[in-house]
Amino acid sequence: MALHQNNRVSTGLEGLDEVIDGLRIGDNVVWRVDHMEDYRRVIDPFVTAARQRQRAIIYLRFGHDAPLVAPAPDVHVVQLDALWGFEAFTCHVYQLITDHGRGAFYVFDCLSDLLSAWATDLMVGNFFQVVCPYLYELDTVAYFGLLRQRHSHHTVARIQQTTQVLIDVRRTQQECHVQPVKVWKRHSPTLCLPHRWQGDHFTPVIDSSDATRVQTALAQDHAQEPQRHLDYWDALFLNAAESLNRTDDPTRQAAQVERLCRVMLGRDERILNMARRYFTLTDLLAIRARMIGSGHIGGKAVGMLLARQILLKEAPKTWTRHLEPHDSFFLGTDVYYSFLVHNGWWPRIMRQRTAEGYYSEGQALHERMCHGRLPDEIRAELARMLDYFGQYPILVRSSSLLEDGFGNAFAGKYDSVFCVNQGTPEARLEQLEQAVCQVFASAMSEDALVYREQRGLAQLEEPMALLLQRVNGRYHGRHYLPDAAGVGVSRNIFVWDKEMDPAAGMVRLVMGLGTRAVDRNDGDHACIIALDHPLKRPFAHADDGRFLQHQVDTLDVLDNALLSRPLRELIREDMTPILRWCGQQDHSVGETPVWRLNFVPLLDRTPFVPMIQQLLQTLESVYDYPVDVEFTVHLGQDGTPSFNLVQCRPLQTRGASRQVQLPEAPDAERIVFRTQGHFMGGSLDQPIARVIRVEGLRYSALTLQQKYTVARLVGQLNRRMPDRDIQPTVLIGPGRWGTSTPELGVPIRFADISRMAVLVEVAELGGGIIPDLSYGSHFFQDLVESGIAYVALLPQNKHTDYAPHRLNTLAAEHIPPDLVEGLDEAVLEAVTVHDVRALDLRLLADVVSQQVLCYMGRPATGP
Repeated sequence: MALHQNNRVSTGLEGLDEVIDGLRIGDNVVWRVDHMEDYRRVIDPFVTAARQRQRAIIYLRFGHDAPLVAPAPDVHVVQLDALWGFEAFTCHVYQLITDHGRGAFYVFDCLSDLLSAWATDLMVGNFFQVVCPYLYELDTVAYFGLLRQRHSHHTVARIQQTTQVLIDVRRTQQECHVQPVKVWKRHSPTLCLPHRWQGDHFTPVIDSSDATRVQTALAQDHAQEPQRHLDYWDALFLNAAESLNRTDDPTRQAAQVERLCRVMLGRDERILNMARRYFTLTDLLAIRARMIGSGHIGGKAVGMLLARQILLKEAPKTWTRHLEPHDSFFLGTDVYYSFLVHNGWWPRIMRQRTAEGYYSEGQALHERMCHGRLPDEIRAELARMLDYFGQYPILVRSSSLLEDGFGNAFAGKYDSVFCVNQGTPEARLEQLEQAVCQVFASAMSEDALVYREQRGLAQLEEPMALLLQRVNGRYHGRHYLPDAAGVGVSRNIFVWDKEMDPAAGMVRLVMGLGTRAVDRNDGDHACIIALDHPLKRPFAHADDGRFLQHQVDTLDVLDNALLSRPLRELIREDMTPILRWCGQQDHSVGETPVWRLNFVPLLDRTPFVPMIQQLLQTLESVYDYPVDVEFTVHLGQDGTPSFNLVQCRPLQTRGASRQVQLPEAPDAERIVFRTQGHFMGGSLDQPIARVIRVEGLRYSALTLQQKYTVARLVGQLNRRMPDRDIQPTVLIGPGRWGTSTPELGVPIRFADISRMAVLVEVAELGGGIIPDLSYGSHFFQDLVESGIAYVALLPQNKHTDYAPHRLNTLAAEHIPPDLVEGLDEAVLEAVTVHDVRALDLRLLADVVSQQVLCYMGRPATGP
């Protein structure tokens, strides 16, 4: 700000104005006091002086003490609640300052009162670093209070560095002293000396002997006060640790458990109720010992820790032996906010929270956050963590505040990044910091923003914590990988056989890293296991090898990268002891037998199935809700499995028990498609208003660039759609939606299909490519959670009818002209859009009979 004439402002205390040469427009004034009465004492003169200048006076009221400013017509009192959380509170204040514009005068309640809500003065420092520069920019003058002894030296130093004026007010039994600590761009020989405050006079203590006596008196008067200068967060846990020795006071320990659960584990009352039952004070302090920074550890970390506690307490005989101890660290949510403040991005955060900037600023933030820098103190703690792990690979996983909660799984929305963790300490730290920034940035990815907006979460506080885990596995030459990994769900609503019981659960199992279990795999298949019929596969001809896993994900310690390798290459790495439990040798293919990863030995000859079933049922019983878990498996010489549980969350289900009656003999000429099994999303009776179809043969003839153009066009059509209840749409396409290989399907993302009602995959690309029934993957968790039904159509199957040509009895609805402009004719011929409301098109699906039918209630009348 360029200083202009008449920019001086009075404190309302003439003697103090003489000491500090008055205030300046733009000054933020922090009063560090021992007693709130001393802060109150400077407020009235300041407000009086502001009135004389006819300035707008805004009082931000959030403290616990009596109001500092009396109500008056010219005082705007704003009631705030710090329990909203740091982000909501800070954004509210930032918007308030924006709305009042230039030249207003502000009085803030004591900043120390924020500690009880935020549990750390790190966030008090972050709040001040966001608000103070903005107030300065808008030519305001603002007063802030700060209680001495309540804040760490680090936080006080940040506030002192940011503010323009910092003044100490100290008391002895006889007198009060005011000592300016910082007065920006003003100086005098006695400016920063203690000044006796007597009435309207402020007299500098210019005699060193007198100053020594004053400082000695102050030290004696405060000798009984705590002198730790700890962060409030550290003091909180120090007090909790001291409570462990008070075994005679269970009430105090219970209160500590309650407090620590709320400041570390989140705000979901259903999760907190379980946490109170299964976490002791010792457990919570152990979590704190593995935290980097402060704040919540996030939903994913809480789910993993809670599930482990449940198993160990509910079934100790099994899980004390077969559940491997976790070896995780937790990066708290406060680090995410500190990252944003440290890099100066809060103004962008404010713009991103508006309707106009929600996506555009989100994209800009995503790009910048990928290349941000962490605060030095966080980098130092990460370096110490790397010393602990040595050169074992590390997985950096998202663990946002809302993630993996009841109703909001965020499956696959945020990134997880493997750090192979090879090289010099400096290189390993740089790699880890880049991974942390990438996961932080994923909070602003389009998929994440679409998901939050779609589920009404766009304006909720959603800071990103991180779960930092040692990758479970072992070395095989240059390759590091677990023996097996998988996803398990306690409620298998996607059963494909009438004999299967949905309550028995399902597992999606792979050899190697679990990435192939949670992701859709191009040209590859995980092993899908219904736990009540573990050897029965979803495909009629699953024994022909097409529907097995052929690629294995590993961490290559020489290339320092995550790689997918053909199984035949890994066999050279002496993996026979594992392979003999994960697969069987096929001797019918030639002189050299080939390993088939069907997991039959593991399922048939070890306790794997009853153990994973017990795990899922135990967790579902305590959660009183279906659950979804991720795990790795370590196999003993005799095949006995040990589990490392890395994730647990409530499993969203839809239409699991409802029965829908399908017509017994529908008119064949009115059927668009019909199939048995191979659908997900529960029972439904869905009217259809629109069908978007990508025609397989025409799509397969396109160039690579044209195929990506098709994906963009589908995404644009999706974004133009109103609410799915207004215009329920079926999206039909060849191969696999969401593939990263356009030859296998259309390479869309979740944001490109988020408003569809039904997603259909058709085996019509040739070359043996078929839809991927990825039960348990993130992709299908998205569909179920978003209420999008899924159907896989295999036209050559005897139980399948597929007649899309019947839709051509209506004229194709035109694609909006602005989307058509510049597109190749071949692209437009591959994508058709049909308005089918005149046909009374309906999609019926029944879980019990495993039937799906899409048919026209009225005959087509033709164009």
